[in-house]
Amino acid sequence: MLIRRAEAVDAAGIAAIILPTIREGTTYALDTNMSEADALAYWMGPDRETFVAEEDGVIVGTYFIRPNQAGGGRHVCNCGYMTSAAALGRGIARRMCAHSLEHARVRGYRAMQFNFVVSTNTRAVKLWQALGFDIVGRLPLAFRHPTAGDVDALVMYQQL
Repeated sequence: MLIRRAEAVDAAGIAAIILPTIREGTTYALDTNMSEADALAYWMGPDRETFVAEEDGVIVGTYFIRPNQAGGGRHVCNCGYMTSAAALGRGIARRMCAHSLEHARVRGYRAMQFNFVVSTNTRAVKLWQALGFDIVGRLPLAFRHPTAGDVDALVMYQQL
């Protein structure tokens, strides 16, 4: 698997991953009806670096990294990860997260924070914990899940 910086020509492959995840509405606090253009603008915005994971020339995952805050909080980064449905359970997210942690260190970030991990996304919570993230906060009933109702969101953090 190759992880590389995304280019404009990757937009269709990225959209094929992020749109179904956004539409499902179970893991990201994004408008489930957002347009493809808006979804790509969010994921590939100028305030972040976007990467793709490829296998045999096919994009199977994508992530972004950006400063979590401006000014005095700029030394902490934030990331978002999505994997294609066909690639679930194959370690793609784990490899993207490991890549992002290394990239964050190279870029001089001193910590990584996930601001809003939906508590029902147990695969992600377990993975992030296995990769060294701690749950440092809980936002009670902060996410309106389409089938589970209002559920908690977690703040997860790792010093680099």
